[in-house]
Amino acid sequence: MWFLVAAAAGPLAAQDLDAQAQAIASRLRCPVCQNESVADSPSELSAQMRALIRAKLQAGESSDQIIAYFVAKYGEWILLEPPRRGILWLVWLAPVIALGTGFAVAMRFLRRVSRPARSYP
Repeated sequence: MWFLVAAAAGPLAAQDLDAQAQAIASRLRCPVCQNESVADSPSELSAQMRALIRAKLQAGESSDQIIAYFVAKYGEWILLEPPRRGILWLVWLAPVIALGTGFAVAMRFLRRVSRPARSYP
């Protein structure tokens, strides 16, 4: 009886494992084609990385442990989303600051242009 339960859980567990591996691989940058994630890259190295991720998941490692392994091996540039700490906060805040500054400059310009002209006697 336990064999039937294990056999039924096998494909479901494999699908869950594949989904977890896909989620982790989508957070990592491909070292070969650096504008793609490991999940999307067709390179041989990415295929090896996906297999390693799956093997580490089967061995019981958490996604944080797997990410930490790749960061230790390749450095933080392997992450597609840079960590939000230290000077890297500027990467996250720069677009907001640029938009705010642009809006302030545009409003100041529009106020200056729309002001009625003074007439001097």
